[in-house]
Amino acid sequence: MELQITGKNMEVTPALRRYIERKLGKLDHHLPHITTSRVDITEEKTRSPQQQFIVRITVAGPGTRLHSEERGEDLFKAIDRARTTMTRQMEHYKGKRYEKKGKGNSLPKSDFSEAPETTKAPEVVKVKRFAIKPMSLTEAADQMELLGHDFFLFYNADAEEPNLLYRRKDGNYGLIEPELG
Repeated sequence: MELQITGKNMEVTPALRRYIERKLGKLDHHLPHITTSRVDITEEKTRSPQQQFIVRITVAGPGTRLHSEERGEDLFKAIDRARTTMTRQMEHYKGKRYEKKGKGNSLPKSDFSEAPETTKAPEVVKVKRFAIKPMSLTEAADQMELLGHDFFLFYNADAEEPNLLYRRKDGNYGLIEPELG
């Protein structure tokens, strides 16, 4: 497994690199088909010291991509929490790949990239239609807050195209502007 470590707004010292390699070097024990692991560490100047360091871990293999992100004021604790989150996700993913037999006995699948034969592919079970009227971005944000939703689809009068407004984890908003590609 290849482990890539990058730092943004900070230097990745040899001691920090050793710590990360020691903590994350054995992630492939949970899922042996993982080929790459990437750790991105960012230091941000924020008002809240609890949000100073951001640790993102991404692991990838054939047909698999898992991601965890943690924030904290102590870099090493944030790394540990991100590793714990990633381990939990890997175990959950691995558990989905087990096939139940008999009275709760489980046998591992030989190839993790195959989907179990017993599960059906997800399907659209409901179609919802609603009229959208042209509005500004601030009106859309107000409507989203009024409805109590985490996202809001609207026709942007300024851009003259449909947009999707969503609430980010940090409490701010994100805007998706579709492009034909």
